[in-house]
Amino acid sequence: MTYSFLDFLCLLGSVALFLYGMKVMSEGLQKAAGDRLRSILSAMTRNRLTGMLTGILITALIQSSSASTVMVVSFVNAGLMTLGQSMSVIFGANVGTTFTAWIIALFGFKVDTSAFILPLIACSVPLLFMKASRKKSIGEFLIGFAFMFMGLDMISDYVPDLQSNPEMFAFLEHYASMGFGSVLLFLLVGVVLTAIIQSSAATFAIVLIMCTKGWISFDLACAVVLGSNIGTTITPLLASMSGNVAAKRTAMGHLLFNTFGMIWTLVVFYPFVRLNVDVTQWLGQGNPEQIYTFVNELEASDPKMYNSLFDGSLPNGHPVLAQIASMQFSVSFGLSVFHTIFNLINVSIMIWLTGVYVKIVEYLVPAKHKENEEFQLKFISGGLMSASELNIAQAEKEMVVYAQRVQRMIGMAQNIVHTKPGEEFTQQFSRIEKYEEISDRMEIEIANYLNRCSEGRLSNEGKHRIAAMLRIDSEIESIADCCYGIAKILIRRQESRVNFNEEIYHNIDSMFIAVESAMTNMILLLRDFETAEENDIIASYNKEREINNLRNQLRSSNVENINDHHYEYQAGIYYMDIVGSLEKVGDYIINVVDEVKNQYRKAEA
Repeated sequence: MTYSFLDFLCLLGSVALFLYGMKVMSEGLQKAAGDRLRSILSAMTRNRLTGMLTGILITALIQSSSASTVMVVSFVNAGLMTLGQSMSVIFGANVGTTFTAWIIALFGFKVDTSAFILPLIACSVPLLFMKASRKKSIGEFLIGFAFMFMGLDMISDYVPDLQSNPEMFAFLEHYASMGFGSVLLFLLVGVVLTAIIQSSAATFAIVLIMCTKGWISFDLACAVVLGSNIGTTITPLLASMSGNVAAKRTAMGHLLFNTFGMIWTLVVFYPFVRLNVDVTQWLGQGNPEQIYTFVNELEASDPKMYNSLFDGSLPNGHPVLAQIASMQFSVSFGLSVFHTIFNLINVSIMIWLTGVYVKIVEYLVPAKHKENEEFQLKFISGGLMSASELNIAQAEKEMVVYAQRVQRMIGMAQNIVHTKPGEEFTQQFSRIEKYEEISDRMEIEIANYLNRCSEGRLSNEGKHRIAAMLRIDSEIESIADCCYGIAKILIRRQESRVNFNEEIYHNIDSMFIAVESAMTNMILLLRDFETAEENDIIASYNKEREINNLRNQLRSSNVENINDHHYEYQAGIYYMDIVGSLEKVGDYIINVVDEVKNQYRKAEA
């Protein structure tokens, strides 16, 4: 039997189906339980043990340590988490990824996957046509689960049979007999393979099949699994490239964690492998090292039986088949034990050295300039977007930062009203103009980020939330435009050589105070969309009425003041333009409050 290029493409397709199944399963779960996942992340504290448990849970749920660490990188990039917090979550993610290995080990070989894949798909597809969004998401999760094991089953069929390709087998045999050098070589194979296919779980599945068929020994299979822990750090490293210094440090911390773990394991590699073999035997699952010797001795002593074993011609119930099946499960169980014990020991040691890790990565990835340590547009600058539902929480935080920046423009506008013509006025105008340009860029970048989120697989609640946030984004930018508009009104007043008296200044300040108070209350609501207090919403509407009443009062008194010659008619025009602009700010603020009320208080309605 020769291994053709078509067989190689079928192998790639099998791996792709396996990865696609994981992706669909992960996205279905996120859509079904996105709010719960966001709650878990928002409840994260500085407690390193809580962070570690969160990393374990998130990774076990979404079935990908790469996805969870990419999220952590983006959260640090956004300022949601500190570098120290991210380390504990990443430590936990490495333990959580063993959950996938156990699924593959326990179900991939002990259960005939073909017996449940098609029935599972048959039960799942009707769920996709249900009206309830959660049921659709559950259907996607189950179909993804079926695809994952279908891909695993097909990988087993299309992994090249090295025993039937003498040249390739001789090549591997040469490099597999170099003692510890072979361990290092196969560790490198695990790094490269996982870096290419971007999934340590897929690497685990491939090496598991190769080992159970006797193509490589158990200790070399352990070396590949060990290398996969390094290869899986490639994805967050790529995600951090477009992020800030904190994001790069987080990705570097992930790499260092797995590298240090690999180093201590290599120092005690053979005793550590022996320990895992003993644990597997102690748990009553046999010796995972036996299959390699058994298969090679079978080939030497009974080539006919060996060929029949691997070409599928042995009848069901044959004692050799039963013996091989038992040893196959022993190997799958042993590799899972190796992967789990390695990560548990690694975390048990490293969790207490979080502070040391932070100092090391800060030294390795220094900030070029002090301002690099500050977070700007931090929620939307991450490279890879792994979980659209969870990314919404980042955009919500960025919206608060955006509103706070625009609120500063209200104070700038009030200051420039009292500034006399001259150099200081010009500087303040330039500052407001710069802030308005920044506001425009932030609006566009936040909107683009939300649009990228909307392209992912979202629940109906997630889609409504993004639509509301896009409207809020536009309203906040309009507030910035009004502040800039006030500065331009003052430019025109200067050109007309018109002055304001103390009464006008006092009345304008009264409007600014009312608007500033309303803006502060709006930001309070934006800080926690989903648990906005009814009293705060009512307070916002009351403040809007106060602004409108004050505007009406000032408009009425303006006519009387002009008639009584308190100030010039032209001064009254510019005065009313400023008051009108501030009243518009109040309208935009209440529009934001409406979105908060409509989108995030429906559950209590």
